[in-house]
Amino acid sequence: MKELMKSNIYDVADTIVIVGSCLKSMDTAAYARLEEMSSNIYDVCLEETHINMVITKIGGMLRTKRVRKIIFATVDRSPHCTQLHYVQEELRKMMNLDNILIENFVAVDGELLSIAHDTITLSKNLAKLESLNKG
Repeated sequence: MKELMKSNIYDVADTIVIVGSCLKSMDTAAYARLEEMSSNIYDVCLEETHINMVITKIGGMLRTKRVRKIIFATVDRSPHCTQLHYVQEELRKMMNLDNILIENFVAVDGELLSIAHDTITLSKNLAKLESLNKG
């Protein structure tokens, strides 16, 4: 695993995995599944690094045209880790990501639970969530 913010933007391959830095220690089984998906795993802690810095760094990596797939993976229920899943939407505002597959996972009890883009988008809309909750 490499530190995202200390890695060169050209040190990328076809598939990159961006994880919350605590994932490996919090859920080793789920992390092992990510290692099966790609050996290019980068960690970042959004308690330490502002999300805008992460957006800029990943944007630079994508600009190299070497990346075809990004996987974002975090532990579940962490407000800081949840932000990592929001990076993709900010990148979409900056550049065309039509040729890049983006997947999101949260680690739960050794498993990787796939999270839909719509779920991530909805999680930022508390008013809509509240109306759905009141049903």
